[in-house]
Formats: sequence, C-alpha cells, structure tokens
Amino acid sequence: MNKPSTPDLIRQVASHALGAAEKLLPEWLPEGKRNGREWVALNTARGDRQAGSFGISLDSGRWNDFADDNAHGGDLVSLLAYLRGCRQVEAAQEIDQRLTLGFFNSTGIDAQQLEQRIRIAEETRRATIQLEQERLQQKQRQAANQAAKLWQMAKPADRQHAYLQAKGVQPLRLRQLSQGRLLIPLCWDGHLVNLQIIDGSGTKRFLTGGRVQSCYSPLGRISEGCRLYVCEGWATGATLHVHTGSPVVCAMNAGNLKPVAIAMRERYGQSVELVIAGDDDRQTLGNPGRTAANRAANAADALVVFPDWPADAPIELSDFNDLDVWGSQHRKKQP
Repeated sequence: MNKPSTPDLIRQVASHALGAAEKLLPEWLPEGKRNGREWVALNTARGDRQAGSFGISLDSGRWNDFADDNAHGGDLVSLLAYLRGCRQVEAAQEIDQRLTLGFFNSTGIDAQQLEQRIRIAEETRRATIQLEQERLQQKQRQAANQAAKLWQMAKPADRQHAYLQAKGVQPLRLRQLSQGRLLIPLCWDGHLVNLQIIDGSGTKRFLTGGRVQSCYSPLGRISEGCRLYVCEGWATGATLHVHTGSPVVCAMNAGNLKPVAIAMRERYGQSVELVIAGDDDRQTLGNPGRTAANRAANAADALVVFPDWPADAPIELSDFNDLDVWGSQHRKKQP
C-alpha cells in the first residue's frame, strides 16, 4: 500500500477546506464580510485599518491583497499559512483537525483512495459552485429590477442635499427618494443593474444582492477620441467631470478599479484615452488607493494620475474631491 505524500494530503485538505470556506473564513478573518462570491476582510497579517484590498474567492480559494505584491495564494491552506506565519503542512494539519477530516492521523488510506476522495470532493465543489452561481444570478436580476423601479419613482436630486454640500458637487443626474436618500446608478454593459444609496448622514449601501464587480457609475458621454477617466467614488468622479469636461466612470471602490478599467478597454478599445484617476491613501499602510490605480493602469494599458498635493495640504486628504474641497475652503480663508 502506497501512503499518500505530504503534498497529496495538503491538496486533499485544501479541497475540503474550500467546501467549508464560509465556516472557516469568518473564524480566521472575523472582521470580514461576504461580497458576492468573495470574502473581503482586513489583512490581519499586515495590520490593515480598512477593508477593501484583501479578498478571498469562495469558488476557487484564491486570495490576494492588491496592497502587497507578496500576499497572494491559490488555496485556503496557503492562506492560513500566511495568516499564521507557518508552513503549509502545519496549516493543513490545523484545518484537518478543525474539520475532523483525519487525513494526517489515518494509516489505512492509500494514494488511490486519496485520489478518489479528491475527485469526489471536486465534483461536489463544482456542483455547489454552479448552484451558488445560479442563486447569485437570480439575486442580481431581482436587484436590477428593484433598481429600475426605484430610479423610475425617484425625483431629481436636491442640490442642497447634505452629502452634495459636504462634497462641494452638483447633483448632475443623480436622483433622490424620500428622507433624503440619494441614488447613484451602477451600470454594467450600459444597463442599470444596481444603485448605491446615500442617506442624509452620508451612510452608503448597495441594493442587497446587486452586482458591483465590473459595474460603474457613468458621468458624461463617451465618444471616440475622448479622454475617459476611471476613478473610485462618485464625488471624485463628479469633481473630475466638472473640472475637465471629460466623461468619467466611477468604480465605487479600489478593488473594482481594475475590473472596470479592463471592461472600458474591452468595450472601447484604443478609441479612447483611458486615464486612471487614483486615490492617494497616504495614511494607510501600503497605500491601497495608489497601488490599485497603478495595477488597473497596467492591466488596461491606461495612463494614471494622482492628486498633486500642496505642501500645506492635510495628510488625511486622499482623492481629487478632497483636494478640491480643501482648496475651495483654503482660498476663502485667504485675505
């Protein structure tokens, strides 16, 4: 009887761990949350202060922190090894014990039996993924229908809305529901699929189950030969659009910059000059805004720009809207 090798055992544990990902990841990264088919969390290994750059796929187990080029891996065993700072075999043994799999304690299992278990586990995983994808698509369709209804019943946004006043921007084409709820449209392939809702206190949320990845909020008309900016937040996009006159698509967060930039390049090809207008998170370890913008630019063959900070600009400012608001207030104080 041929005993399975250590790499075989690790591979088997990784396969079973993926099936239990929604149980394990909240234990390893309790500050995280599920976002579609991804677990987004603070990277505890490098002392993250804000979630957004660190994500783990619930379908494949692949994980990546775009704020750290060395933080990535292909399965949940490598993830736990990274989080614990240990060898993969030690991480596999911990998962083996947590899930009571017994692979590292078993003496009767041979390589052929192990391969059969791996095949069965993989078939089960694929069936589970397909079912989850069908459920996700159904939720996205429902959210898109809800978005269309809310957009239809909403009125043009009030330029005196507290959020717009704080950001120093005009409502442009935003709409507004009762109780001061602003609606920011999210599109995919030119169609409304989701909304970001901002209440009077500035709290933001998307429609439950709505698609976000690769989606964007458009400002202005995209035409052949134009300069097209891709940025994170809507207020930043509104600032860029007004000051440059160019169209802008807002990706809504740093993790979505690259997917949106690639989608724009695929849709418009070289007929537009694509420019990533990145955030500059100077106070955050690894500067995830700058890192995400550079990666998006490289992936989409685009230019990249960042705010040009005056010497006396406060360090907590991070995007083009911050710079514009601070600049306006600063000029008012000048004698």
